[in-house]
Amino acid sequence: MTEVLSPAGSPDKLKTAITYGADAVYMSGKHFGLRTFSDNFDHDEMKSSIAFAHEHGVKCYVTMNIMGLEADMKVIDDEIDFTAHEAHADAVLVSDPGIFERVRQVAPDLDIHISTQASVTNSGACNFWAKQGAKRIVLARELSLADIKQIRKNIPDDLELEAFVHGAMCVSYSGRCILSNYFTGRRSNGGACAQPCRWGYALVEEKRPDDAFPVEQDGRGTYILSSKDLSMIEHVPELIEAGIDSLKIEGRIKGDYYAAVTAKVYREAVDLYKADPEGWKADPRWLDLLEKLTHRDYDTGFFYDSPMDDAKIAEDRTYVKPAFVVAQITGKNGDGSYVAVQKNKLYCGDVLNVLRPEGYVEPLKVVSIKDKDGNDLESVPHPGTEFNIRFDREEDLPGLTFLSRDGDKDFGIKPMN
Repeated sequence: MTEVLSPAGSPDKLKTAITYGADAVYMSGKHFGLRTFSDNFDHDEMKSSIAFAHEHGVKCYVTMNIMGLEADMKVIDDEIDFTAHEAHADAVLVSDPGIFERVRQVAPDLDIHISTQASVTNSGACNFWAKQGAKRIVLARELSLADIKQIRKNIPDDLELEAFVHGAMCVSYSGRCILSNYFTGRRSNGGACAQPCRWGYALVEEKRPDDAFPVEQDGRGTYILSSKDLSMIEHVPELIEAGIDSLKIEGRIKGDYYAAVTAKVYREAVDLYKADPEGWKADPRWLDLLEKLTHRDYDTGFFYDSPMDDAKIAEDRTYVKPAFVVAQITGKNGDGSYVAVQKNKLYCGDVLNVLRPEGYVEPLKVVSIKDKDGNDLESVPHPGTEFNIRFDREEDLPGLTFLSRDGDKDFGIKPMN
């Protein structure tokens, strides 16, 4: 069975990904993961969230994939013990051999997945980690589908392979970059990367330090370090047939709506392949939903092109966001209206796109907005406001339904969005 693996940067994102079809999620505690800018999980949140996931038949993998310093090694045993024996995670992701060894000692029954940060690019490395006791290898992003097929032929059948199939790519080899350390002091391989590959740069001549000359590829600036975004939604059959067991979606620092859309479309793509491999065809609705997320230009990464042939450099440094979420449905009232929470400003009369866990709904027109006291409103301007909303027709809109409005927006360099 091919697994759809979604990012869970917070308890809310975990629940959203599960509701929209993820088979498994990956998450981090407050330490030892590579995304310290996501909310992440304290101990209580991790325990309750993993329990919620297990109640819904979903697995949880906890990241401990930093390249540990000596100070990290002195305190990691307690976190491993908690993750395995109190939170009951299904696996941990590791890249550092020292941390791998600590997991084997502290929690010998806990599955270990080798992180992409370990840069596994061949069957020899896969077999090495398998002999140490690894359950799964998260392959380096630089591999082609042809490479992955050959690796699959030369490793044990029970050694699982995971690969990133959607989301941001790093200009550095499997994320092993120290630009952030150099410019800001934020340790990129410790989870605090400031993403200087997304910045603009200028040349300064030694004797004229006050005169900066912009480095420009064209009139829009420079983006020689900024990579495109990966999207393999149109190639799910090739991924499965190459022997990839888990399709991994990047994005723990991205929002709930991103978690919902990506889980939904890849879930449907995998299910459609299982139901009808020969007749599989990408649904245009998947492409439309992905296009409306905040993203750079989409690309197939290195699955078909080597880094030497095509470095996948983006044509500009901006993020395009053709649509934005205005509200989330949280419940239904007895009179046919819905309870919603505002995300961005919306108005009575707006025509809104609808994203729900099951199926598709054509856009709905807002015909009534009322506050919690029943007073009519022309708009809802403040994020977090709870209100009642009615549409021009009846639809089944469960909790965690998202409402969005189309509108062209360029967001410049905002990697957190």
